[in-house]
Amino acid sequence: MVAKADSINGNANLLVEIAGFLHEGRPDAELTTTAREPRAHHDVAQQVERFARFADDQYLDSVALFAALSTRLRTAGGDFVHVDGETAQRFLDNVLHYGQYIAPEAR
Repeated sequence: MVAKADSINGNANLLVEIAGFLHEGRPDAELTTTAREPRAHHDVAQQVERFARFADDQYLDSVALFAALSTRLRTAGGDFVHVDGETAQRFLDNVLHYGQYIAPEAR
């Protein structure tokens, strides 16, 4: 498996963009006004209001989820770079500590 920090950060940015687009296109609460009393039966008005509250709650949860996933992915990308940097540093330290220079003509 190969992971690249640029790809991880790019995907984190996409998740934030999705959250932003969802927020910009948020549902219009005024759309339910035509289903309120006296235009609609009392029971219908109650159910439409209940559904609108539920839909708004689900909408807010999805925006928060995309934002949270973006944050978590960005954190994972930072951790990946940190671990990758430590691995590279350990490799270089081993080369410097245990490696021996051999001149080309001595090979």
